[in-house]
Amino acid sequence: MQTTAGLFSYRKFWAHRFGTAPFLPMSRKEMDNLGWDACDIILVTGDAYVDHASFGMAIVGRLLEAQGFRVGIISQPDWTSTEDFTRLGRPNLFFGITAGNMDSMINHYTADRRIRSNDAYTPDGLAGKRPDRAVIVYSQRCREACKGLPIIIGSIEASLRRIAHYDYWSDKVRRSILLDSKADLLLYGNAERAIVEVAHRLAKGEKVTELTDIRGTAFMSSDLPAGWEEIDSSEIDTTGAPAPQRNPYADTANCSPDNAQSLIKKEATRRQKKPKTDRSHTVISLPSYESVKRDTTLYAHASRILHIETNPGNARALRQRHGQRYVWLNPPPIPLTTAEMDAIYDLPFRRTPHPSYHGKKIPAYEMIRFSIPIMRGCFGGCTFCSITEHEGRIIQNRSETSIIREIEAIRDEVPGFTGIISDLGGPTANMYRLACKDPKIEAACRRLSCVYPGICKNMSTDHSALIKLYRRARSLPGVKKVLIASGLRYDLAVESPEYVKELVSHHVGGYLKIAPEHTEQGPLSKMMKPGIGSYDRFKQMFDTFSKACGKEQYVIPYFIAAHPGTTLEDMLELALWLKKNGFRLDQVQAFLPSPMATASAMYHTGRNPLHRISYSSEKVTIPKGLKMRRLHKAFLRYHDANNWPLLRDTLKEMGRSDLIGNGKRHLVPSWQPSGTGEKSEGRRQKSKAASRIRTIRSSRQKSRPSTTPGRKRKH
Repeated sequence: MQTTAGLFSYRKFWAHRFGTAPFLPMSRKEMDNLGWDACDIILVTGDAYVDHASFGMAIVGRLLEAQGFRVGIISQPDWTSTEDFTRLGRPNLFFGITAGNMDSMINHYTADRRIRSNDAYTPDGLAGKRPDRAVIVYSQRCREACKGLPIIIGSIEASLRRIAHYDYWSDKVRRSILLDSKADLLLYGNAERAIVEVAHRLAKGEKVTELTDIRGTAFMSSDLPAGWEEIDSSEIDTTGAPAPQRNPYADTANCSPDNAQSLIKKEATRRQKKPKTDRSHTVISLPSYESVKRDTTLYAHASRILHIETNPGNARALRQRHGQRYVWLNPPPIPLTTAEMDAIYDLPFRRTPHPSYHGKKIPAYEMIRFSIPIMRGCFGGCTFCSITEHEGRIIQNRSETSIIREIEAIRDEVPGFTGIISDLGGPTANMYRLACKDPKIEAACRRLSCVYPGICKNMSTDHSALIKLYRRARSLPGVKKVLIASGLRYDLAVESPEYVKELVSHHVGGYLKIAPEHTEQGPLSKMMKPGIGSYDRFKQMFDTFSKACGKEQYVIPYFIAAHPGTTLEDMLELALWLKKNGFRLDQVQAFLPSPMATASAMYHTGRNPLHRISYSSEKVTIPKGLKMRRLHKAFLRYHDANNWPLLRDTLKEMGRSDLIGNGKRHLVPSWQPSGTGEKSEGRRQKSKAASRIRTIRSSRQKSRPSTTPGRKRKH
């Protein structure tokens, strides 16, 4: 593996002389205005183009522009033909394919596999502007439009499908997306280092098939390269006592005891002198696609290996056989330094949507246009979340000066700013500048979480840098309020009462949403989340500091229904906790098995990859089927009269009829209001679903050019 070069250490490509584009071009007219005869790189994305650092294609595009390349963007193309994919001509180097900030399947479907009625990353929130499995479809169209050109895929959709993976929407194990897209190279995670190196090496004339030594990439291979050692982990060790080793000298004729002892000593000496394995040239062979498709236990085993091999400091390469070839995964990218993070966020973003949208509102942009990312990564390791698999466990931080500079730019340049910064955060609100106390320990660590089952003794919980940032941000002229909207890791927050006081006193807008996810240890242990006691401690601090500063503020907890490891008894206890504490949840979240998440492996296999996998290892309770998932959600909304008939029947079956009645101690009443119940709710849901389908079909028909016949989509 090559030594990682600094992100901005490359000599700029010759096209840097054209300067910086006001917006990366989306049309030939814009290219002509810039004086370009061609693009060097064209990025195809499923999102509307917003020139803002919260949109992945904008970061990649501006970063490549800073390296001297001419970058064009094809945003939300009509995928029914190749016409939109040729609007900027043929790029000189490659197509970069991304589904956008969201996985296209999660973007299209709810946890109950119902079609969503809107798309936050599309102008006016219109649904249907991207295909299912967008990376695959876009890659096919690009290859048809420009034969022989390298196809590089990335984004969270490609990242989380880099090996054989369980696909919730088809309920089967699918191949690596590399095969289905026929891409030449896959970049996973936050791929700035990889995309810059790929671009420069292709520009120097290297072939895409030669780019096999770049961290954070995956590609197809055949044989084991020379000089590499393989660790075969394609099978699971059987349980029981190991078979006795054969004595290598048992068949030695005329061998005296003295000679045998001499041979044994020589063998021991030889083993001691055997060189240690070179991790940089070691690859672990996972169970094949065919094996994990056939055997769920092997799938769980493969998932466990993948998650263990994610620390950039010690991860080894992985490979997985698909038919006669292998998907090869190089180790994860080296995290960005603070200086590199600052340089990325200092790129000349306009912080507004492309002018071609003519004032249409893009909901995702409206949500984040006054927010600022201050860090990346998460060491929480929640099993239902894919942040760790995508961004890694090591926190990558911006400097305080860089963040303040961006606040000032928003204040002075972004239209509609009223003095309120809507968020300073990232994947979590309060992991800024938190890291392992010893870099050597961090590089050697193979834990799946730094905070579960408890906070690691080597993990710093000092929030002073974040407190200092908050104080400086809210003191800026023209800034009235700085809110914190990112997810708060409350088990870390309670370790710093000063931080909780600062947060509650100055940065809460009346309500603070946090996510204990459940109250019972069974599901919490499968989520790798702290016990409800941590929530209680935080809630007590929150109330105390709110009262001290004379503010009426509330904590709003979030919970997950139907997560692996959750029983009906667990959901009942959670419902009773909600009733006792006076919570009536308007919206509830049902577990959605996203590709590659550990909890998704539990859902598919019924095994627990948090521990060593064998054919006799722990089995996990899995709430499956729409009826069971609906029942779990009904417990979270125990106060909804439409759920009462279902809950009454379930409570009777559980032997808990004592919770049916009209008193305060009862969960659901024995009477039913007219016009409510399962049938009434079912009719409303069907009406909403029919309306959503009509809207999406209409939008997709409008997106097709009238002169081009529709083509059947390939998946």
